[in-house]
Amino acid sequence: MLDLRLQFDLTDVEKELYRREASVSRGTGGLELRILNVEQDGGMLLSWTGDDGCTKIGKFEPRTKRTKLLYAFDRCVCISSCSLNSEETLLAVSLSQNHRDDQRPKPISKCVTLLMEIRPIHNTKVLKAVDCRVKVQFLHAVTEHRTVHESHLLVLTGDGYVDLLHVPLTRQQGDRVVMLNPERLSRTAEQLVEDASCFQWDQNSQRLFYIKLQDGSMLLHCVQFYPDRRCETVLQLPLKLPENAFPEVQFVNLGFDHFHTSVRERVRVEVFTQREGSLYVCCSRLPDDGQEVAYTVILLHKGSYLVAHLSGCFLHCINSRQPELSCHSLFLSGDDAGSGLQSGCFTVLHSESGSALLDWTRGQMYQVEFSPAPLLTILHSATPARQPRTWADSQRLAALHILLLQMGSDPAVELQIIDWLCDCMTRIHSFNPFQEVLMASLFRMCCHQTLGLDPVLPFSSLQQLQEVAPSLLDVPGAICSTETQLRAVCTVKTGGVQGFWSELQWNIERSKHLRALQNSRYQTTTIRDDWNKLQRGATPSAVRNLFLEDAQKVLNAMDSCLDKRLVPLLQEDDHLQRALIGLTVNKLREHLRRFVPRLGKKKIDAIAIDYVAKLLELIRHMLESVWLRYKLDPHVLSLKASVGPAESAVFHFMFRTLEATLGLCLPLPLGFNSLLSVLALRCLPRHTFLQYLDHRCLQLTESFVCRLMTELDNSDDNEKLKFSVLSRLTQPLQQKLFHMWDHPISSASISRAYVGTLLEQRHTHKGFGSNRERSSLGTDFLPLTFLTGILSDVEGAALQQVQQQENIDSHFVEETALKQTLVSLGLQRK
Repeated sequence: MLDLRLQFDLTDVEKELYRREASVSRGTGGLELRILNVEQDGGMLLSWTGDDGCTKIGKFEPRTKRTKLLYAFDRCVCISSCSLNSEETLLAVSLSQNHRDDQRPKPISKCVTLLMEIRPIHNTKVLKAVDCRVKVQFLHAVTEHRTVHESHLLVLTGDGYVDLLHVPLTRQQGDRVVMLNPERLSRTAEQLVEDASCFQWDQNSQRLFYIKLQDGSMLLHCVQFYPDRRCETVLQLPLKLPENAFPEVQFVNLGFDHFHTSVRERVRVEVFTQREGSLYVCCSRLPDDGQEVAYTVILLHKGSYLVAHLSGCFLHCINSRQPELSCHSLFLSGDDAGSGLQSGCFTVLHSESGSALLDWTRGQMYQVEFSPAPLLTILHSATPARQPRTWADSQRLAALHILLLQMGSDPAVELQIIDWLCDCMTRIHSFNPFQEVLMASLFRMCCHQTLGLDPVLPFSSLQQLQEVAPSLLDVPGAICSTETQLRAVCTVKTGGVQGFWSELQWNIERSKHLRALQNSRYQTTTIRDDWNKLQRGATPSAVRNLFLEDAQKVLNAMDSCLDKRLVPLLQEDDHLQRALIGLTVNKLREHLRRFVPRLGKKKIDAIAIDYVAKLLELIRHMLESVWLRYKLDPHVLSLKASVGPAESAVFHFMFRTLEATLGLCLPLPLGFNSLLSVLALRCLPRHTFLQYLDHRCLQLTESFVCRLMTELDNSDDNEKLKFSVLSRLTQPLQQKLFHMWDHPISSASISRAYVGTLLEQRHTHKGFGSNRERSSLGTDFLPLTFLTGILSDVEGAALQQVQQQENIDSHFVEETALKQTLVSLGLQRK
């Protein structure tokens, strides 16, 4: 499930040190190489003790893959904490005093904290000597000044106190940097925190989180450090933790003490942040033998996936962007929960390039990513006989969302998802896979380009269902619940803060606003009533014209390279589909203006148009992938060609796509309905094809019917088909298509319509021509006399107009008119 890519292995450094230090012997126990800390630039502080009995401290540079020596003690010491300033001139070290027993260092409770100059190695200052653990950490705030005259050091103690020391520096004789007045260091210290229970250092963003009991409740605080020596508390968040949750002070992301055995933790708390303004607090209770594992994730703003893992027990990939339904989070237990992570002491390290997982005990660091292979295996896997089918569907749904949201932009993953859609036509029971692919892919593409759209755009078709399958609401092997706090759960200081904290504050305020408004996430089915009015022709022409204008903007925004497209979508003027495209833009625009007005009218218009354009391009791209999979060519449009299994597979894929869009009231690319009708006619029996038309599963378009009339001959079966299709069309479209069909019935219909038009036009004039001759029939049968008079009067003009029409014979028109008169009088059978 997780792809662990080894980025660093301590054994490689050990080999380098063996080669470099000739004084170290291989035969008596090795270097005892350990990782002490990881600084902001990614450099690792290491310690090792060789056969000479001296402990040394070095820094491994990730860019050069080399280790440089920083400091060497003249004896063996137990280093419990270490940090290096950004200029690499000062080294802070906490030592656990030890005594020798069998030539091995043993820790005792007393701890001494030292501050040492390393360029040159000249002066050492004792900062603390206490009976508890001490952690040291230099601040590494980025500044614009090349010359730094001061370093800042955090000293955190096991009794819950934090001091900040400001160490003035001075330069002597070139690159010699030394402490200025080291005897006065104690006077520069300022106390930041007292009586805290848990500390966590965020190296990348220079933040200190701590938990302390205050007014009867446990509060999470955050101190933000700035480059100008300023720091302030910017966050207070109440946590539901027992007062005795921490038997001893916890230190998270403050290095690793290889000589200290921690008391078994009852509760572990870790904070994760993202620079877009997302913050998570993860509280876990480590289990006793045979007991349940309990963990809570507090989201101050939704972001990416979180992974909760207990080796040999479970792996839970929590979709924090859509926490409303547990089925969007993947839970695996037992043998399925294997991740490649063995029991150890892990720390998540954050940097601008991503997150890494560091195993302090083994000295290995991994880049952790989702692996597509096991997720695709879950999609394709058959349901075990002992498990309910719908349970497998919930796993498929969660795996599908991880693939689409985390790896959907990978062309190889895209193709494999399309292959899965082609293979799972009837296996999914609890959700529509085509709808999920459309919704999740659109969500990823649009939210990736514009931040702040997460809570307002749809990500799943399940949110639009009146009732979700019960199996999707539960996770086998776990009890999950989602609780939304409607009250303010945290206090974020807004005065003067920038970057992450301003984004977090805005996200929190926006979440409160959206919860107050309700229905903040757009639902595509809200346009169903308006869509039905459009189909019935009940929409005012002015409104319809506005929809067509928006549709043209969408079509202009789409890829216009028609010559590069494989799928022969007919370029037709489908006014109904254009109107649906414009209606979708209009409704989405109204929704965004209501819920995210901060973006502005111009930006919102662009987002709405881009969203629908991406939808149409996504459907077209899916068709392109299927076209390539089955190796089809443009000859598929021929109604005379024989049908093969490839055409049938593509037809079923397109029909499932049509079902998905109809269920969500989503538009389709122009030409989709015509191409689908062509494939349906070729792949389905004739009577089934007509049933699809009657049940409105297929939409007859002018392009398709024109192709039907011109390509198929007039055999008995084809005549029946053409008549059946024509009978399902509107009268205006019927008359238009009669001119394309060379058939006696077509000619008769054209003649009747033509004579009727002439009579209607003549009826609008007053009287008859004065020079018209009397009919040879006299006045014995006035109706026939009246008709022949009209025909004689307009004969000249009629012949001229007849010559401009297709398939019209003037003599045939006269015979038809006379025959229709005799039929109407009952003198002749039709």
